[in-house]
Amino acid sequence: MSGWNADTAAGPLGAGSVTLVDGSSFCISSPNGDIHPEHPHGVFLEDIRVLSRWELTVDGAPLEPLAAKAKEPYRGLFAGRVLRSDGYADSPLIVERLRELGAGIQEQVTLRNYSPTPVECVVSLKVEADFADLFEVKDARIQRHWEESREAVGDVLNIRAAWRDVRKGIAITASGADFAHEALTYRPIVAPHGEWSTTLSVTPTFEGTSPVVSPIRQAAGQLSPRDRRRQEWVKKIPVLQTGNASIERTLRRSYDDLGALRIEDPEHPERIVVAAGAPWFMALFGRDSLWASLMALSVDPSLALGTIQTLADRQGSVTDAMSEEEPGKILHEVRLDVSTGLALGGKSAYFGSVDATPLFVMLLGEVSRWGFAKDTIDALLPHADRALAWIQDYGDRDGDGFVEYERLNDRGLINQGWKDSWDGINFADGRMAEPPIALCEVQAYVYAAYLARSWMAYDSGDVDLAIELRDRAALLKRHFNEQFWLPERGYYAIALDRHKQPVDACASNMGQCLLFGIIDEDKAPLVAERLMSPEMFSGWGVRTLASDMGAYNPASYHNGSVWPHDNAIIAAGLLRYGFVEQAQLISTALLEAADYSTGRLPELFCGFSREHFDEPVPYPTACSPQAWAATTPIMLIKSLMGYYPDVALGGLWMDPALPESYGDLHITNAPMAEGRITIDIKGSTTTINGLPKGMSFHTGPRPWMADLVEQARMRRKI
Repeated sequence: MSGWNADTAAGPLGAGSVTLVDGSSFCISSPNGDIHPEHPHGVFLEDIRVLSRWELTVDGAPLEPLAAKAKEPYRGLFAGRVLRSDGYADSPLIVERLRELGAGIQEQVTLRNYSPTPVECVVSLKVEADFADLFEVKDARIQRHWEESREAVGDVLNIRAAWRDVRKGIAITASGADFAHEALTYRPIVAPHGEWSTTLSVTPTFEGTSPVVSPIRQAAGQLSPRDRRRQEWVKKIPVLQTGNASIERTLRRSYDDLGALRIEDPEHPERIVVAAGAPWFMALFGRDSLWASLMALSVDPSLALGTIQTLADRQGSVTDAMSEEEPGKILHEVRLDVSTGLALGGKSAYFGSVDATPLFVMLLGEVSRWGFAKDTIDALLPHADRALAWIQDYGDRDGDGFVEYERLNDRGLINQGWKDSWDGINFADGRMAEPPIALCEVQAYVYAAYLARSWMAYDSGDVDLAIELRDRAALLKRHFNEQFWLPERGYYAIALDRHKQPVDACASNMGQCLLFGIIDEDKAPLVAERLMSPEMFSGWGVRTLASDMGAYNPASYHNGSVWPHDNAIIAAGLLRYGFVEQAQLISTALLEAADYSTGRLPELFCGFSREHFDEPVPYPTACSPQAWAATTPIMLIKSLMGYYPDVALGGLWMDPALPESYGDLHITNAPMAEGRITIDIKGSTTTINGLPKGMSFHTGPRPWMADLVEQARMRRKI
């Protein structure tokens, strides 16, 4: 996740806060539905807070919260009661607020009177819009102060604001309300055992435009645009049934969250990509979007293709020290409407990521196996080759064969791998590593990128290029195992520092190396043993840093916490090397952890031992929903299914290793090339129906491209 989250953590959202998400919009409020500017609350659209205060009072008093629930990712229901002024405990007046998020919000406010006498009251909503930049809100440092004017026209209150030559505004539609300077007011009389209701909307108006926000319900029986979008998403994704109701609920929540985190490329609306996560990362992120779409391939392969195409269009073309852009490099993040003085690199796009570029090539290799049109993949190959050129020309600046990073200016991220907090890379004694830093998992990504491009060259008949890249990967693997392996400790260094010394902390990074096959077979058992040791495995997952390391802190961002996505990658890697029981243990622990948060895994949770706390301890500022975390259950089940389609090779491979407690698995509507298939797994027996013509089903481990290229080399020698 972005380093400005790690280095300058957001203030607390407040106990019981509720987050709603819809594409590039999100809303954060307190449990009674109010939005307070003194907290990082608000309605945000394209990185701008369009509503900073939305406080409802009845007879001058705020609501006492009773319940708050996100019915869908974009719709929330809040229930509260009006406190009595006569000293009695129970109030007969209950207030419900049904809120739907879109380009703004729609809110239906309903008062229910449970007493035998009518109730006359004053309902007020205090409204403010500060149009603060996301960075300003997150870091609690509002820098821009807008000149505001208000005008009521009929049932609409227009709030307009100006800062320099920028104009923004919101239109609040509130039929029947009285408008004062800071608030709008109703004076209903609620009949005995009756109710009173009204619907309000808040619509942003930027630079004279007015996006249309459809009502919560357009008419009886009709769906809102968000409902229709969700319905379309549900129609195209697999339907999963399992003998374990808890796991089924978690997967359904993952599908919903993934659907809500989808955003459009503004220049190509047909391309859908995955935003990194709410609340602070509802934008395109190189590393996050690549990983999330890879982990969700079995649900919707088009997300991965859209992500690759969108990143390819924005691939680096010049050298710019401030934004850290370089030819062929894949960006770290894009911000849509932020103050450039606050954004990383001073521009809307920032490139300070060492791993997005090899991950881009690796993902393209995976996407090429899913049956997309040949010309679609071929159009992306020049971008893959430019990315490989960046790896050699810029990523490996000193020519030692490893890709390393060092920020190009004093405002960029200090650490530029996935553990991008300022203190995330350290030695066993707690000392921080000095850049340039070569991370172990980044070398694994580069290894995978070489093999992916080799695979695609082999597909197109360019065997010479396939063998060249296969050899380059083999050389990297040999050097990696020589220089990163710590024989006296029995694990891999997290990195090499500026002096080419191994950074000897025991960290989860080496677990990701398993997935890509860069770890030597004879060393894998020791890695698995260390990952599952009490120092690393908390009972809820593998910690980012072992508890016997100098920098360990179970409540830190990267030095002892547990990240679900990291564990999903580790579990898949363990399965690759045959460590089935260990992978099952990690998977089961994470899915059990999801039960404590209504089926939704957070970005991370604290690394306290399960023996110490019998439920996961939340990390205070974790994103939720978050793309990596939402796709974690999907990847866990896919990995334990041993599920690997390769349309180019004409096969689907399955090698199930699902724990007995998961029950039988029945999946319909699973995407496969241009068709849909049905999968049934009962114990070790798998049945597939609906495979496209020309494809065959195979039981057992998947084929690895490096082996196929090596076979081609041997045929040439013969």
